[in-house]
Amino acid sequence: MTHPLKAAYVFPGQGSHRVGMGLDLYNRYPSAREAFDEADAALGFLLSHLCFEGPEEELKRTDNVQPAILVTSIACLRAAQQSGNKDLPSPTFVAGHSLGEYTALVAARVLTLGDAANLVRERGKLMYKAGREKPGGMLAIIGLDTEVIEDICLHSKCNISNINCPGQIVISGAADALAETSKLARMKGARRLIPLKVSGAFHSALMEPIIDAFGKVISNFTFQPPTTPIISNVTAQPLTDIDSIKEELVKQLRHCIQWQPSVEYMIHNGINSFYEIGPGKVLTGLIKRINSEAKTFNISGIEGITQLENSTTSS
Repeated sequence: MTHPLKAAYVFPGQGSHRVGMGLDLYNRYPSAREAFDEADAALGFLLSHLCFEGPEEELKRTDNVQPAILVTSIACLRAAQQSGNKDLPSPTFVAGHSLGEYTALVAARVLTLGDAANLVRERGKLMYKAGREKPGGMLAIIGLDTEVIEDICLHSKCNISNINCPGQIVISGAADALAETSKLARMKGARRLIPLKVSGAFHSALMEPIIDAFGKVISNFTFQPPTTPIISNVTAQPLTDIDSIKEELVKQLRHCIQWQPSVEYMIHNGINSFYEIGPGKVLTGLIKRINSEAKTFNISGIEGITQLENSTTSS
């Protein structure tokens, strides 16, 4: 007996970018072209050219890469919808990893694409500023349980910043604290330690100085009630009203991204198919490690849209 698809759309965060992302969609689908044009107009510069042509150094800047990934993800979503693909079901939930939560807000019609692009650009500027004023970084630890890493962080003064999947946790902190954490994690048997290429200790106490400023930035934007529940990065529970969404966005800067609990919540509530929409396949890999039976589909370009129809037809 086959069970009907009950779907969630999930959107990637910072780190999934590449020069050239979205160009194939821009050239083929008017809806994708309109997404890039809308973001360009809202931001007042050609973000699309940065996505398509780089240079890489400019694209990966925090204040550029955040709106770039957001608009590319929305272009992917709109192109998949425009293609008339009957195998793209409407979502029961939407969710995104850190920055991806803003893409989820656009998908749920909480924010317009133009407003979301401006909001995450301001977010990126503040995060970069915090990283300059209180330098730090992020480190992925592979192969240790959460409880062990929590104990290590108590000693090293780091914070757990992402709970991604079983055996993959990211920590954030100052450089000396990260060095101490690395030493302790190796002693406890960590399989791998992977420094992340970011400009600060995101989702940690080192983001505290920008919390008030970001709250004021958010107050300048118009939010609408979501058309689809958004799974919170901070609580792994649904967000269904404007006030809780605004509160979430401020807390998310400082608090841990609960990705594994978010996916587990969705599965517990009947989701059996996850559609990662946007550049890269990071979330697809994490979801498979959380639950190997979950169906996953990836839409990051024309190839993904074509494969979606083939995959669902043959499943």
